[in-house]
Amino acid sequence: MSETLSGASLDQGRNASAGAQGTFDEAGAEGAARQRIQWVTFAVLLALALAVLLLRLQRIDELPFGLHHDEGAHGMDALRVLQGEHAVFFPANNGREGLIVYTIALAVSFLGRTMLALRLPTALASAGTVFVVFWLGQLLFGKDEDGRATPWRGLLVGGIGAGLLAISLGQTIIGRAALRANFLPLFLCLCVALLWCGWEGRSWRRVALAGVCAGLLPYTYLAARFTPFLFLFFGLSFLLPWSKGRGRLRTELPWAGVFLGVAVLVAAPILVHFALHPDHFVIRSNQLLVLQSDRSQGEPLGAFLGNVWAHLLAFGFRGDPNWRHNFAGQPMLSPWEAIFFWLGAGIAVWRWQRPAYRLLLIWLVVLALPAMLARDILVPNTLRMIGAAPAVYLLAAVGVWETFRFLRERFFGNHEGIATIALASVVSGTLIVQGVSTYRTYFQEWADESGVYHEYAVGWVDLIQVLSLQPPDAEIVYLIPDGQRHKALAEGFRSPTFEYLYQGAAQVHLFHTAIPNLAQRIESTLADMENISAVRVVDWDTEAAWTGDESDRFAVLFGKYGRYLGSDAYGSFRVHNYTDIALDRPWTFYKHLEPLTVYYDGDIALEGLALGQGIKQWSSQRLLSLGQDRSLWMALQWRTESGLDVDYAISLRLYNAEEERSYQRDIVLWKPNHTLTGSGGTSELFDTLIQFDFPTDLPPGEYELRLVVYSTETQIPTVEIGVWEPELMLARLHLDESP
Repeated sequence: MSETLSGASLDQGRNASAGAQGTFDEAGAEGAARQRIQWVTFAVLLALALAVLLLRLQRIDELPFGLHHDEGAHGMDALRVLQGEHAVFFPANNGREGLIVYTIALAVSFLGRTMLALRLPTALASAGTVFVVFWLGQLLFGKDEDGRATPWRGLLVGGIGAGLLAISLGQTIIGRAALRANFLPLFLCLCVALLWCGWEGRSWRRVALAGVCAGLLPYTYLAARFTPFLFLFFGLSFLLPWSKGRGRLRTELPWAGVFLGVAVLVAAPILVHFALHPDHFVIRSNQLLVLQSDRSQGEPLGAFLGNVWAHLLAFGFRGDPNWRHNFAGQPMLSPWEAIFFWLGAGIAVWRWQRPAYRLLLIWLVVLALPAMLARDILVPNTLRMIGAAPAVYLLAAVGVWETFRFLRERFFGNHEGIATIALASVVSGTLIVQGVSTYRTYFQEWADESGVYHEYAVGWVDLIQVLSLQPPDAEIVYLIPDGQRHKALAEGFRSPTFEYLYQGAAQVHLFHTAIPNLAQRIESTLADMENISAVRVVDWDTEAAWTGDESDRFAVLFGKYGRYLGSDAYGSFRVHNYTDIALDRPWTFYKHLEPLTVYYDGDIALEGLALGQGIKQWSSQRLLSLGQDRSLWMALQWRTESGLDVDYAISLRLYNAEEERSYQRDIVLWKPNHTLTGSGGTSELFDTLIQFDFPTDLPPGEYELRLVVYSTETQIPTVEIGVWEPELMLARLHLDESP
């Protein structure tokens, strides 16, 4: 009996020892698994940090070259804030929410009025979004429906989603520019992440912080006005019959109240502002398609559906043509990203009942609507879809995970480790290759794009650097033509880019040539200065800063009322030097126009002509002798019919006595408000001024100056009604021997 008991006790001891050993082994395995997850998480964070440093923050004070008009406007508002002018919404220039202005003002207070201070806040916001998307992916997919931990799924979905966002060329372009839209995905992702973990973990503090982020959204970007529908629709989805949330409705209301209450409290200043200034709230809403029936040709529903289709094509099939935020013209997703995105979206629809998938689908649809409702019919706009970008890349990551899971179960069986290593190798390799491609496209190919000089006003930055080196001199003034469509210039203010960056001592005046009485305004400006001995006129390179025919207008004026001393070249612009400025006579471009009755069959007419040299105006009916000075100014007055939709240009051609073309100059016709002739509108008169400096190598003799009007799109000339010939003789010239 005692032996039996002793044996039983021994067996029990052995079993207990084995059980303890098994528990110890399981604990050790769990600890090793947690350690592996921690190391992989650290590696992913390190890779994401390297990506954002290289693509979002590297040389942010140099690239993009120059400043976009909107960036300069943000800088001007920030300077006003530092001077004590505070607001939650800045209505000038179609309106801007205040968050970007105050963050730039904070940066300027530390870094000065630099390009770095202007772009650093939004670049940091774009970089921060990458890490928040990583966190959000882990939260949404780190547990299954039964609450069991699925850390590897969460790590993979979050890591791939954040990685795709980090190396996206489109998001890199947007993230490196001072665009207020960059704050929307950051605070939206923070809001969703805090709300998800706060609600799940029953944390009042996190739910309240989520409310703070939600309350900040109205201060970010116009598309943020759609975010309340995201929270509303997602919340209502738990009340559907098959949802598990209906039974807990009463217990969840206090949490919803905390979230909503804090959000309303934080958003209260801008909400009150819009209530007191409803015109500010709708200042950009007129860009919505449903409010622009003329753009939809009376069929807003059909136009909306066409817009929806165009934006769906942006996910892998069609690029955004807007050069400012997609200069490469590439779709939002690459072909392989598009495959996994559409797969992930399909799986999310199939698993609609699961909250994480349901959230991403609602997020995608609601935050893509601002672009789909916009007035740019049949043209995708990825900037307006920026709020949907996190959902897009997380859905693509879901597609990758589901593909991996299918392949592992179908082909790898018990070799899970091999499958994981293979997936990690393929995904990381693909992301590295695409990241390198993005880097090369942005930092190497884009740097050589000519369009950047116009879109980001590179010439302005070059000019500011030159002017900042000039010593103060009360007898010298710089006059700069500015072709930007900036209404404030009509009242004598500077352009946003110039206002923000220029801090030099040289006297500078900017003029928008669309303002009335330009010649008289320039004369008045000079007359108000004492002892002006020299005027230096900036002549832009057309690729550096578009100015229409402004350089010709200035050349006509100072050719008549000053003495030309030569020019200095600075690459993207030249500076023409004039002295002996005559202020004792009225300044005009021309005294009178010779009436013409040249009507073209393209609904455009030439109704006046003036030409001359210096202060002399000549009649086009006689032979004009230019002598050794081969300069000539000309003014042509046009009238366009109402609703004209053709952009016209003119070709001015010089023919010698043998009917050989010796000289040609082509000019696009611009209306006074700097729109093309095809911009429509009512019938109106406008002038085109041209300053000719005929080449010195032209042989002396008699020439005819002829005019051809043609469409810029088709290159086909229009002809004079009744004559049916494209060429019109404007003047006969005689060129003497060149000096």
